Amino acid sequence: MIFLELFFSFLKVGFSSFGGLSMVPVINAEMLSHGWMTQEQVIDIIAIAEMTPGPLGMNCATFAGMRVAGIAGALMANLGVLAPTLTLTLMVAICFERFRNSRGLTNILYGVRPVCMGLIFAVMLTLLDGTVIQAGALHWQSLVIAVVGGALMLKWNWSVPKVIAVSAVLGLVLVR
Repeated sequence: MIFLELFFSFLKVGFSSFGGLSMVPVINAEMLSHGWMTQEQVIDIIAIAEMTPGPLGMNCATFAGMRVAGIAGALMANLGVLAPTLTLTLMVAICFERFRNSRGLTNILYGVRPVCMGLIFAVMLTLLDGTVIQAGALHWQSLVIAVVGGALMLKWNWSVPKVIAVSAVLGLVLVR
């Protein structure tokens, strides 16, 4: 019974919030209403979840489920918080497969590609300030690393982890 309660509590979290800190009030209410944790323990769980890598909802579900019902509880809480995303993704995949050869979908995707590229380019320009351009001046070492990394990916099709490793080494050598 506790496993179903954990699943449905975190299903509620997954459906009623949009990630990040918007989940905190729902998690707090669920933990307190079931008597699984005190207010202080919920605060501790959220603080730990914020400090660890990964999405807040998944981390909270893991920690809360583990505390309430061990590994099986953590698994059920994680399944609950993931269910809305998995369901939506599955529905989109089914629709995409069904309309794959549709002229309308092809036109939509044709229009989405340049928008995505524009967004990526905008983020790249935003990130230039503080990396390649520091305090209003060109940081030539960062520019060299960026050019080398771009060439390795675009010209020689290197994988991202390899480019990150080369960039790290270049950073240590050039910037120290």
